[in-house]
Amino acid sequence: MKQRDLIKRLEAGGFVFERHGGNHDVYVRGSEREEIPRHKEINEKLAKAILRRRGLL
Repeated sequence: MKQRDLIKRLEAGGFVFERHGGNHDVYVRGSEREEIPRHKEINEKLAKAILRRRGLL
């Protein structure tokens, strides 16, 4: 999955960009934090796990 597609789905679910980390971008929704790897392509299993964990799949 492309990183921008994953970010669009997170933002549609209420997450907002907080900051850039060393190798990740940090998105938050209330007290929930999600770190997204800064790669053009994100492993499909990882992307689905992130979305499933946040109830967005």
